[in-house]
Amino acid sequence: MERAYIGLGSNLAEPAEQLRQALAALQQLPRTCLAAVSSFYVSDSLLPGQPRYSNAVAALDTELQPLQLLDALQAIELDQGRERVERWGPRTLDLDILLFGQRLIDEPRLRVPHYQMHLRAFVLYPLAEIAADLELPDGRPLGELLAACPFEGLERLTP
Repeated sequence: MERAYIGLGSNLAEPAEQLRQALAALQQLPRTCLAAVSSFYVSDSLLPGQPRYSNAVAALDTELQPLQLLDALQAIELDQGRERVERWGPRTLDLDILLFGQRLIDEPRLRVPHYQMHLRAFVLYPLAEIAADLELPDGRPLGELLAACPFEGLERLTP
């Protein structure tokens, strides 16, 4: 089994409830165990004029291959009403593979580590909550990324 970290986000249709439903769906994935879940956080949208996001990070131990996991995550998004209309637009649910073991993946459908995770406090702080001593595939400690990404615009909702 490999440990994968999944970023969860929603800013439509009761976002915190969308995250709870997604976590329940993650628990049902084949050959996969939900190992840890961060607190929920609220963050500003990347684009002005959109509702705020609810965010979290989940750790999965899985026997699925990365693209199999991606397909499963996209199926969960669709089940929860995700429509891919606008890049960084509002969404009922966004599930991103942030890390997959120590793998470096660069495929047309999937880049791991997630290509912008180092810039996103709404990813890094929840990730640090469940994997404080994490080292990225390039050898950088998660703490180094946190030091360069201030806790601004975030509100922690649940312990």
